[in-house]
Amino acid sequence: MISRALRAAAIGITLVSLVACGGGSRSAVEGVDPATPATGCTGQCANTATSLSVADVEFVIAQAVAEAQARGVSATIAVVDRVGNVLAVFRMSGAATAVTIRSPGAAVDGGLEGVNIVPDSLAAIAKAITAAYLSTEGNAFSTRTASQIVQEHFNPRDHQQPAGPLFGVQFSQLPCSDLLTRYAGGAADVGPHRSPLGLAADPGGLPLYKAGTPVGGVGIISDATYSLDADIADIDVDDDELIAIAASFGFAAPDDRRADRIAVDGRLLRFTDGRDSDLQSSPATAPVFASINNIAGTLFAVPGYVGAAIDAGLAFGHAASGIRADTLDYPGLDAFVLVDTGDVERYRPIAGTDGINALTAIEVQTILREALRLANTSRAQIRTPAGFPARVSITVVDSNGVILGIVRARDAPVFGTDVAVQKARTAAFFSSAAAAAAISSVPAATYLNGGLAVLRDESLGQYVSAAQTFLGLPTALADGAVAYSDRAGSNLSRPYFPDGVTGNPAGPFSKPAGEWSPFSTGLQLDLIYNALVQHIGFTLTLAPDVPANCTGIDGFNDGFAVAGAISQLANGAQIFPGSVPIYRGTQLVGGIGVSGDGVDQDDMIAFLGLHRAGVTLGGIGNADRQMRADTLTPQGTRLRYVNCPITPFIDSDEQNVCAGK
Repeated sequence: MISRALRAAAIGITLVSLVACGGGSRSAVEGVDPATPATGCTGQCANTATSLSVADVEFVIAQAVAEAQARGVSATIAVVDRVGNVLAVFRMSGAATAVTIRSPGAAVDGGLEGVNIVPDSLAAIAKAITAAYLSTEGNAFSTRTASQIVQEHFNPRDHQQPAGPLFGVQFSQLPCSDLLTRYAGGAADVGPHRSPLGLAADPGGLPLYKAGTPVGGVGIISDATYSLDADIADIDVDDDELIAIAASFGFAAPDDRRADRIAVDGRLLRFTDGRDSDLQSSPATAPVFASINNIAGTLFAVPGYVGAAIDAGLAFGHAASGIRADTLDYPGLDAFVLVDTGDVERYRPIAGTDGINALTAIEVQTILREALRLANTSRAQIRTPAGFPARVSITVVDSNGVILGIVRARDAPVFGTDVAVQKARTAAFFSSAAAAAAISSVPAATYLNGGLAVLRDESLGQYVSAAQTFLGLPTALADGAVAYSDRAGSNLSRPYFPDGVTGNPAGPFSKPAGEWSPFSTGLQLDLIYNALVQHIGFTLTLAPDVPANCTGIDGFNDGFAVAGAISQLANGAQIFPGSVPIYRGTQLVGGIGVSGDGVDQDDMIAFLGLHRAGVTLGGIGNADRQMRADTLTPQGTRLRYVNCPITPFIDSDEQNVCAGK
């Protein structure tokens, strides 16, 4: 443990050491973080040896406890590193051990709404992972930011506006994902790791920075409710968020990277409603951790995530973290790849598994290379300073959902790795002739009524019937005749169609208005609902852990038996843009998914990157135009296929770059 004198010395040393990259300093001036200076890190620091130490984690927890005590509340605190290793979970004496999932406003009947058996630790971990995974050297996002961008309108309650740009992202990073790694016990290891509840929209999760680069996140739950901010027109006094602000003192995001410096579609994003001046404690003078441990609360183990101790985080961009620079397949492109504990690359380009028309390894490598080259020349939407390249994750899968290759740009947000796989798989799956039968074969989602009582079963076949009726195509999803991008699928997954027009009917994959919420979305959630419940049961020692496939799991009453799993959607489906299916002539052979610095950029990099690979190689490419979902006009409104930025390139004024392709 560190004495107060040594702690003060460490603060001074940290201040001196931050000159090179800037940001994230600790300060003892009246116990309040100063305005963090502009950072020199714009991606180039992402693979420096910067990480959270055990002492850093102790500081974060101690500062959180001091603010919680000053506010008269008891909190559960989780700290993670940038690839999702849970470094510690600390529960204050008197903190609620279970939370309820609930949206503000009118009660929604079904989905995860009202489930009240979720351990407090899972909520805190999900918040911390969300903040860590959404943040980079070019943007610092919080769980309040996440709340703003996943609701049915952007901004929330703007009743004639489309849904949030990352609508549906909350059901990524799932505990059942076959891509994400699992805690093996002992020290932190390779990620990216899973999140117990997916991504969180409940304020109280903030990223942590050192030397201008993100090193992790902190998540706080003190009110026993896992919710969201449904009205951003007001300023909330939120204990969870204010405790997180205190916790992040000395590790705060640089001011010029925070969400409230970034606009999307002309709307500023939110970072926090609270300010340093709202704190009721002085973080710089918080007691040392040794003086509160086993007194104000205790460290405790969370099955599947962390032991009852504090661990040090890993330096992002180095092999130990599971994400490092490429050395084999993408020369000159500043590429990063995923590796295992032996530093062996997990997803080098391989050939497809789906027959004589399958993609070859060279084709996969070329698609990934062309998409990454395009990203490196494209202007990011949600990254500051303006004019920097889009940092994205790119995935190619075959029509069986097998991952054929993954590559990441430097400093791409971590959440995009799992999301890019979801997107690629979703495009390939819904464009196949097998989708209808596979969805109809998945066991019903068994909704819980608060605790372990069953509310009702929701058959997934209803979504197939609804889509066939809505589209006016009796064989929709069963004949492979239509190519569905994620933008087209997202049109069909919104609670209003056309998107955002309040009062209109819901898309066929969505719950209708009054039944929809970010915790009850429709097909996307129902596919993986039972898996989430099983994993919650596992952390309560009531069930075995969920398998590495998010679909095909029976409900609570049936003991979570596996039947009808959809291998093509092993990590779940995604319903915001950034993917297209891949064809060889009219034969579906896979999908490409992109996720990172803006959904229009994601669309363009997927669509145009595939097109350029096809020009280079011949034989593969985008779907023929007559097959694309934008030939469909359900309810008199044309579906969208992709939406490319008008003038997307950093060093060129070329416009309409996707037109005619």
